[in-house]
Amino acid sequence: MSSNLRQGLYGLLAVLGLITTWYYNLQFMAETGGFSVAAFLSAWHANAAASSILWDVSVAALTFCVLAVAEARRIGMRHAWLYLVLTFTVALGFAFPLFMMMRERHLAAPA
Repeated sequence: MSSNLRQGLYGLLAVLGLITTWYYNLQFMAETGGFSVAAFLSAWHANAAASSILWDVSVAALTFCVLAVAEARRIGMRHAWLYLVLTFTVALGFAFPLFMMMRERHLAAPA
């Protein structure tokens, strides 16, 4: 698969991750009358399935943060901190493919 195709695929996945997660975030805010951190945190443990997904995504998010910083330093990418912020303020499903797209662009750029 070519670098351009990978960049496009990662970009598409980033948009998908942004739209799908924020669709449900906005639904949650409409149901609760705005954004309440307390309500959001309590919904994380609504049942065993929600708790399982919470921990699965949390471990994946932390692993991604370690990977993003290490890989960005290794290949000389700038602003690695931005992907960490996006992971916890927007969505892992957005930040991870965005990082991969930008990594691919960085690697494909002439030296």
